[in-house]
Amino acid sequence: MFLNAVGIEKAAEALKELSILKALMERSTEFRGFLVGPMFSDEERGRAFEEIGRSLNISAETVKFVNYLSSKGAAGALGEVTDKAVALYADMKNLAKATVITPVAIGTEYEGRLKESLKRLVNRDIELEYVTDPSLLGGMLVKVGSTMYDGSVSGQLRLMKDELIKG
Repeated sequence: MFLNAVGIEKAAEALKELSILKALMERSTEFRGFLVGPMFSDEERGRAFEEIGRSLNISAETVKFVNYLSSKGAAGALGEVTDKAVALYADMKNLAKATVITPVAIGTEYEGRLKESLKRLVNRDIELEYVTDPSLLGGMLVKVGSTMYDGSVSGQLRLMKDELIKG
């Protein structure tokens, strides 16, 4: 419903706005209480949220959608709604998000090769997100959707151990 309301051409920006509101709702119990609590009427909440939307530079379509969720008592599910909308949009655009976990930051010269390899592997355009984890000995872990690719040193050692045990 949200993607239809904002249109595919404005969807990327609207999804960023929803993500901002989702993060705000997760961090601020006051904001969460404002959206889901019974202290305000739908009309009061709507007017106040329009002001909040203006101050945060949130589009009128996104404000209207969040007000709709709030009026239906579903604003508490904003996080799940946002996640589903992002997944649907990615599906529509044939995009996949890959989380790359490495012990150190990856240089830009390697990023292009990694992106191209993942694109061939999953047959989708790839959006990369990097996470640095110093506890990783070497190599990298890559998560695309629910699939984890383990190219870490500890993962390779684990495979070698399993092969040696098999004999």
